[in-house]
Amino acid sequence: MLLSSLTDRKPDRKVREEAIGHLLLQYGFLSRDTIGESRCSRPIDLLYVGNRKNQVLYAAAFHGMEWITTILMLRFVDELCHAVQNGESMCGVRVGTILNRRGLAVVPCVNPDGVEIQIHGCESAGRYQEMVRDISGGDTIHWQSNASGVDINHNFNAGWEELHEQEQNSGITGPSMTRYGGEYPESEPESRSLASYCRTGNIAHALAFHSQGEEIYWDYGRYRTEEACKMAKALACSCSYKVSRPEGLAVGGGFKDWFVERFQRPAFTIEVGKGTNPLPLEESRNIYLKLKEMLLTGLIL
Repeated sequence: MLLSSLTDRKPDRKVREEAIGHLLLQYGFLSRDTIGESRCSRPIDLLYVGNRKNQVLYAAAFHGMEWITTILMLRFVDELCHAVQNGESMCGVRVGTILNRRGLAVVPCVNPDGVEIQIHGCESAGRYQEMVRDISGGDTIHWQSNASGVDINHNFNAGWEELHEQEQNSGITGPSMTRYGGEYPESEPESRSLASYCRTGNIAHALAFHSQGEEIYWDYGRYRTEEACKMAKALACSCSYKVSRPEGLAVGGGFKDWFVERFQRPAFTIEVGKGTNPLPLEESRNIYLKLKEMLLTGLIL
């Protein structure tokens, strides 16, 4: 397996390209698509393995300083493919059999500009760098948004108007490091690309990865099915996370909220790790080991 080297490097575009390239070289049955481009024309990659007619979607790094979730996704793809290639089990499960029935689609980095800006600073924002510098004061360590100052996880069409009003009441009226939902739902190419993929794909359920808190969110609005609740509890049990509910500006506008409302199918937000964002790079291995069984459970459910 390849990704021991990834855990000691932050997953900027260069590191992601190296890791994904190695994965594709190592596993001939793994495929790579580009579902869109960011504001700064960086590709939004999708990795795929297994049955394309019945798939589960994992998406990570909606927020710039939550890049640790990208590492988790790439590690899981690597270990999953290694098990398939060698006829091995993961957590006691023969994953090759599972993938014949259900495929896994992974978007390791929904917000590539935000990750690049958080890691490398304002200059990574291209034509938006002056705006990013003005907003951040030159310090991008807590940058969450995309290059145009829109929080991708506030930009989906689920309760967007109500959330937008809350943002304004909180003093967030324009491009910001975090929590500005844009001028209208799916105004940003990153959210639009992910939503478009969901509209064309046969996705049984979806998991969106954020940090931090070791919590799992599952319901939204009137969507509170017994099936989704049981799935959330199973996911939580497999990693000792807590099933919880977001509050305030964390409600509405998010990918999970949009998915369950749009498709009436289960979707979950997984808040990985504990601490202060950005979580330390050296924590990625321990977070992954605690999360691995849950990542496999999400594929099986």
